[in-house]
Amino acid sequence: MRKWGPLVAVCLGVFMLLTDVSIVIVALPDIGTGLDMDFDGLQWVLDGYALALAALLLGLGALADRVGRRRVYTVGLVVFALASLACGLAPDGTTLVVARIVQAGGGAAMFATAMALLNLAYRGRDRAVAFGVWGSVSGAAAAVGPVAGGLLTEYLGWRSIFLVNLPLALAAVVLARRTLPESRDPGARRLDLPGAAAFTVAAGAAVLALIRGGTDGWTSPAVLGAGTAAVVALAVFALVERRSPHPLLAPALLRRPAFTGVLLCGAVYSATAFSGLPYVSLWLQSVLGLGPMAAGLTLLPMSVVAFAVPALAGRRLAALPVAVPLAGGLAVIGLGTLLQGVLDGSSGWAALLPGLALTGLGVGAVSPVLASAAMAAVPPERGGMAGGALNTFRQLGQALGIAVLGLVLHGGLRDALAGHPAAGPAPDATAGALASGRPPAGLPGDLLRTAFATGLDRTLLTAGLTALAGAALVAVLLRRRPGAAEGPAAGAAAQGASADGQVPARLTGAAVDRHQVARP
Repeated sequence: MRKWGPLVAVCLGVFMLLTDVSIVIVALPDIGTGLDMDFDGLQWVLDGYALALAALLLGLGALADRVGRRRVYTVGLVVFALASLACGLAPDGTTLVVARIVQAGGGAAMFATAMALLNLAYRGRDRAVAFGVWGSVSGAAAAVGPVAGGLLTEYLGWRSIFLVNLPLALAAVVLARRTLPESRDPGARRLDLPGAAAFTVAAGAAVLALIRGGTDGWTSPAVLGAGTAAVVALAVFALVERRSPHPLLAPALLRRPAFTGVLLCGAVYSATAFSGLPYVSLWLQSVLGLGPMAAGLTLLPMSVVAFAVPALAGRRLAALPVAVPLAGGLAVIGLGTLLQGVLDGSSGWAALLPGLALTGLGVGAVSPVLASAAMAAVPPERGGMAGGALNTFRQLGQALGIAVLGLVLHGGLRDALAGHPAAGPAPDATAGALASGRPPAGLPGDLLRTAFATGLDRTLLTAGLTALAGAALVAVLLRRRPGAAEGPAAGAAAQGASADGQVPARLTGAAVDRHQVARP
């Protein structure tokens, strides 16, 4: 047990933090009812977690290099556990959102240090085994999340999806203290606190503007203020990174079309493949009347296909030019999402299955290639920064996707209800109640089904077209250039990437793929 103790300690932490990205999806209707949360509040339950992960990954990776990776990982576990307890005991929506943000902070500390800890703990064949197991566990977390969330919510209540983390976190802390070696980097770069602060403000203000714009109006002072703050903070971030001797993200890397293409792919991939699932879950439960468990099982085909594709076709994917699985996978995700958006008032849950399976096919093509493509597009010494940037863009893409698609859903519901007598004099308020999973008692069932199908179709159409547009841009950025060496898409497992394409923010000491994608 001592030999594989470090692997178990790291896998437990990463499994928890990745599962908590998706475990909430099928619990949203119960959370909304239990805490009397409106649609905006439910969006923040998801977005607060994704935003905190995006904002803190790079900074915590740099901090861990300086103060000790095991220390940061262990503190992250403790914070994650305490925040999970606070989530499970939350008396109101505000407390839950704040606890979710703190929970993601602990998750970011674990995510930012996991690969470096495994890389230090194992050598040779054992390292390859550890990376493979870690990748499989990470991929399984994405598949298990909705099903586990449905099972726990249906039989133990929504609070159990957070409380279940406590025994796992306790076991991980004990193992981490006993088995993980401590490590630091004496030459670690200084922390870019101004850059981290500016990025956090820019991302948070942008999501706030998008979420509130649909309900308060785009000209409201709060929305205009948030939008202005986002633009100003983004400009400050760009200026700080250009002048900082130790930037979170070196601007020179963004001048590499191949690297920019990979980051764009990561953001669009998360925004279009996953950000619509919470709203699909709301339709399944609040409109069709499925329980949380049945809703989670309905989403399972996407996860199963996504997990099976790398396992069955990983070698063939690795032999292709990197643009093929990335741009092609995004295109398949777009087509799969469009295929889901064919709902009407008579549609049942089975109408989603072909589109979900096709979307899973695209996810399975993109996920094992993203990490190695990011590393191959930059010099080896920038591998840690590249991995952290990719994870940041993925989480930021999911946060923005949830906000934008929520805005589209709300608008679609409002337009479908407008002018209908049963919707009352305030269709916007009725639309908000529908979107939060709590339909008004007097709303006819046929209107409810038709209105939600209309709004969800518009949401899925937006996601699908965005994925197709992203695929075209990624193909252009990753296109083969005369005289440039374009190698195959390296297998992600060899890089320690997870089966769902994620890599930790810091890859200190990890092997860097030697196959190079097209460079400027």
